[in-house]
Amino acid sequence: METIAITGQSRSGLGKKPSKDLRNDGRIPCVLYGGQDVVHFSVTLNDVKNLIYTPDFRVANLTVDGATYRCIVKDYQLHPLTSNLTHIDFLSLIDGQKVKLEVPVRTKGVSPGVKLGGKLQQKLRRVKVKTLPEEMVTELFIDISPLDLGQSLRVRDIQVPEGIELLNSPSIPVVTIEIPRALRSAAAAEAKDPKKKK
Repeated sequence: METIAITGQSRSGLGKKPSKDLRNDGRIPCVLYGGQDVVHFSVTLNDVKNLIYTPDFRVANLTVDGATYRCIVKDYQLHPLTSNLTHIDFLSLIDGQKVKLEVPVRTKGVSPGVKLGGKLQQKLRRVKVKTLPEEMVTELFIDISPLDLGQSLRVRDIQVPEGIELLNSPSIPVVTIEIPRALRSAAAAEAKDPKKKK
């Protein structure tokens, strides 16, 4: 599992003004929950960009005041106008304590529908799971090899290892093989006039 090392700078002043001062200094206020203590600290964008701006699931090794915490990004806020990061919540990973997190869904296999000219549309790219930190996975897979034109696979079709509980509704579509307009038109024309078939 890929791990990103981060060094945070502890902060004592809490509230709007100290947080605003931190942002003016180019730092992002952060909070770490889930352990025995709540840790307030700040980071730079450079520290966390590989955690936030990625489709992959990654774990952070966070060091603040000499103490190291294994954690994940639980949530973050963006400025409504600039889209700058304004706050990040981290969650401690403690062996034996289940956590809820989001992991990417990847496709595998080759769809017969794609070979016939269909277009693979992935409607759900991340799913929510509940698991123990020691059983975490960085991604889940869905096999598209049974999919023909116009067919879909749903959350219930995702391959889930033991120890992982899916929290999304089983009926939510994950991938669909869409029939392109040209194929639809050709099929409609053929249905109207079978003699046109070459």
